[in-house]
Amino acid sequence: MVFEIFLDFADYFKCYKGEDILKATIRLKMIIFFLLVIILTGLTATLVGVHLIGDRIVKQAQKKVRFDLNTAREIYKEKTREVETSIRLTALRFFIKNAILKHDIKSLEKELKKISNIESLDFLTLTDKDGTVILRANNPELFGDTLAHDEILEKVINQEKIVAATQIFPEKKLLLENEKLPKQARIEFIITPKARKRLEQEETSGMVIKAAAPVFDYEGKLIGVLYGGILLNRNFEIVDKIKDIVYRRETYKGKDIGTATIFQDDLRISTNVKTIDGERAIGTRVSEEVYDQVLIKGNPWIHRAFVVNNWYITAYEPIKNINDELIGILYVGILEEEFTDMQRDTLWTFLLITFAGIIVSFAISYFLGNSIVRPIKCLVSASHYLASGDLSHRVECKSKDEFAELGSTFNFMADSIKERDQKLMEYTKQKIMKSERLAIVGQLAAGVAHEINNPLGSILIYSSLILEDLPADSPEKENLQKIVEQTTRCKKIVRGLLDFSRQTEPEMKQDDIHHVIEDVLSLVKNQSLFQNVKITKKYADTLPNIMFDKAKIQQVFVNILLNAVESMEGLGELTIETGYSADEKFINVNFTDTGYGIKKKNMKKIFDPFFSAIHKSDSTGLGLSISYGIIKKHKGNINVVSEAGQGSTFIISLPIEEQNG
Repeated sequence: MVFEIFLDFADYFKCYKGEDILKATIRLKMIIFFLLVIILTGLTATLVGVHLIGDRIVKQAQKKVRFDLNTAREIYKEKTREVETSIRLTALRFFIKNAILKHDIKSLEKELKKISNIESLDFLTLTDKDGTVILRANNPELFGDTLAHDEILEKVINQEKIVAATQIFPEKKLLLENEKLPKQARIEFIITPKARKRLEQEETSGMVIKAAAPVFDYEGKLIGVLYGGILLNRNFEIVDKIKDIVYRRETYKGKDIGTATIFQDDLRISTNVKTIDGERAIGTRVSEEVYDQVLIKGNPWIHRAFVVNNWYITAYEPIKNINDELIGILYVGILEEEFTDMQRDTLWTFLLITFAGIIVSFAISYFLGNSIVRPIKCLVSASHYLASGDLSHRVECKSKDEFAELGSTFNFMADSIKERDQKLMEYTKQKIMKSERLAIVGQLAAGVAHEINNPLGSILIYSSLILEDLPADSPEKENLQKIVEQTTRCKKIVRGLLDFSRQTEPEMKQDDIHHVIEDVLSLVKNQSLFQNVKITKKYADTLPNIMFDKAKIQQVFVNILLNAVESMEGLGELTIETGYSADEKFINVNFTDTGYGIKKKNMKKIFDPFFSAIHKSDSTGLGLSISYGIIKKHKGNINVVSEAGQGSTFIISLPIEEQNG
C-alpha cells in the first residue's frame, strides 16, 4: 500500500512539473483533496476551538476574579466592622463615662491601654465633646490638641452616632497617635515597570481603618468621642485572610495561585504578591493604565495585568474615604500561567485529535479511492477494447452501487454500438451497391449514347419515311406506326440516361424563386394534361433572392409538376407553397397534389433510377432521380410526404447563402 502511494505521489509531482496535474491518478487526487479538507477543517476547528475555549477560560477566570474581589471587599468591610464594634463597645463602658466626669485620667489610661492591646488597635484616643484630646492610649504624654476638624470626628460630633471609614494619616498625625506608626508607615518606592512617574521616592503617610463613637453621660448627653483604628501599611492580616479564604493558599508550579493587595494611592502597602526574591512586594506600584482607570476614573478594572513579575487575571476597585474621595485600591488576582498552560494543553489536544483524524482519513480515503479506482480502471480497459474494435468485450458488474449502474450503461452502450455498427455496415453496403449501380448506369448510359442512339435515329427516320410512303389503307401501316412509337420511346430513355449520367456543376446565379415557378407554369399550363387541373399558389410575401442554376431548377420543377399531374390523371388540384424552413436557413417550395399518392413500400425507392410509381408506357423512371441529383448539387434537400389515396407533397429546400443575409 505504501509503495503504491509513493508511486502515486511520484506521478503527482511528475504531473505537477509537467503542468498537467489532471493526469495524476484519481486515487491520489482523492487522497490529497480528502486530506486537504480534513487538514483545513481540523486546523480551522482547532484554531476556533482553542480561541473559543481560551476565551471561555479567560472569561471564567475574569468571572471568578470578580467574585473574588467581592469576597475581598467583604473581608475588608468585616475588618472595618471589627474596629467599629471594638470602638462602639468600648465607648459604652462605664469607666470611660466616670473617668470623663471625674477627670480620672490615670485609671482611664490604664484601661484604654489594656483595651488597645486586647483589640490589636494601633491607636486609641479619647476627646471631649468638642474634639479636644483628653488621652491617647498609645501616647499619653500628648494631649490637649483639638481634632474638631477631623472629618470622622466632626461627623460623630454633629450626628452623635458611630462612624467608621478608611482614612489617610500624614506622618505628624501618626506620630501623635503612636510613635511607632511613622516607621511602619514609611515605605520606599521600588522601580516598577509601567508605573506612572512620581517625584517622590518614599511614602511617609499611612492608610488606616478608623472608627469613632460618641460617649454619652448617664442622661444621654454627649460628653466625648472615642476613636481608634489600625494602620494598614505592612499589616498583612487582611490580604492574607483573603488569600486563605478565597484561594486556600493553593500553588501552581511553586507559585501562589491567588494574591491580594491593598494600595495607598498607587503604592502597595499590604500585599502577598512576591518578588523574585520571595519577599512581599511592598513598595512596588500599580501600572499607569490601572491607575488611570481606577483612581482617576473611579471604575473597576477586570483584565489581565503584569503584577511585579508575573501575568495575572486581575480585579481592582477603588477604596474611598468618608468623603468619597479615591485614596487607594483593593486588588485580587489569579496567576495567569495556569490558564495559559490549559490553553496550550488544549491546543496540543486538538492538534493530536486533528493528526489522528488525518491518519484515519488517509486510510479511509486510500481504501475508498481503491474502491472507486478499481471499477474505473475496468471501464477504462473496456473502453480501450471497444476503441480497438472489440465490440464483444463487456464489464463485469459485481457491486450494487452507481458503478454497477455505470457498468450496465457501458454494456448497454457497447451493445448499442455493436447493433448500430452492424446496421451501419449493412447501410453502407447498400449505399456502396447503389453507388456501384449508379456508376454502372452512368457507364451504361454513356455506352448506350454512343452505340444505340445513332441506330435508333436511323430506324426512326427510315420507319417514318416508309410510313409516309404507304397508302392510308395499307395493312403494314399499323405495325410501322408501332415501330415509330417504340423507337421514339427508346430515344427518350437514351436521352434520360444521358441527362442522368452527364449531370454537371450548376451555374449559380442570384434570382427570385417565384420567377422560376412562374416561368415553369407558363411553359406547362397550355398542355392538355393541365387543362382540368386547378393550380393554387401560396407564396410567402418576402423571400430573399438566392443562388441557384435557373435552368436546372426549372427542370426539377417541370419533373415534379408532370409527376403530380400524371398522378392525378389530369384532374385535381395542385398547390404550390413557398416559405422559410423551421430553422430559417432554407427556402422551401412545396408541391402538393390530390393524386393517388405513393404506397409505403415504395417510399424508399421513389428517387431510385428507373423506378416509377406511374404506370404509363412512356415513363422512363429517371425524372426524380435526376431532380434529386440536381438539388443535392445545390446543397439542398428534396423530401416527399405521401399516403396512398391521399395525394403527395414534394418539399424542395434550397439554402439561403450568406451573401443573401
